Amino acid sequence: MGSLIVGVEFQHILRLLNTNVSGKDKIMYALTSIKGIGRRYSNMVCKKAEVDMNKRAGECSAEELERLMTIVANPRAYKIPDYFLNRQKDHKTGRFAQLTSGAIDTAMRDDLERLKKIRNHRGLRTYWGLRVRGQHTKTTGRRAGKK
Repeated sequence: MGSLIVGVEFQHILRLLNTNVSGKDKIMYALTSIKGIGRRYSNMVCKKAEVDMNKRAGECSAEELERLMTIVANPRAYKIPDYFLNRQKDHKTGRFAQLTSGAIDTAMRDDLERLKKIRNHRGLRTYWGLRVRGQHTKTTGRRAGKK
């Protein structure tokens, strides 16, 4: 691996959407450290913002980062297809959106509370700490594991 040539305006750590992002990674992979942004979505956002994919995150200008964050915040305005978004047809609003960082946790908590409130099978099993997606539980998962 070659050494990085650090310029005057190079930032080693960027703060994007309440997340510390490494400036050493290429911009596409640096965005994936934000919760709710994967590689494919990051690739799409970089292309829509017309940011050079070979650039490191620390080399990007403030204007380029602002363009990226605008597209992440409002993807439908930039013609990103609905199937790319991680919150499709929200139960309360019926909208399509891309949730990031803290909004994902809030939405997940609200969904599980709604499922528990209506006494849904999935909500109850989550509440009881059991497997939800049809796995066998007779012989596996007996010791306390990661929840």
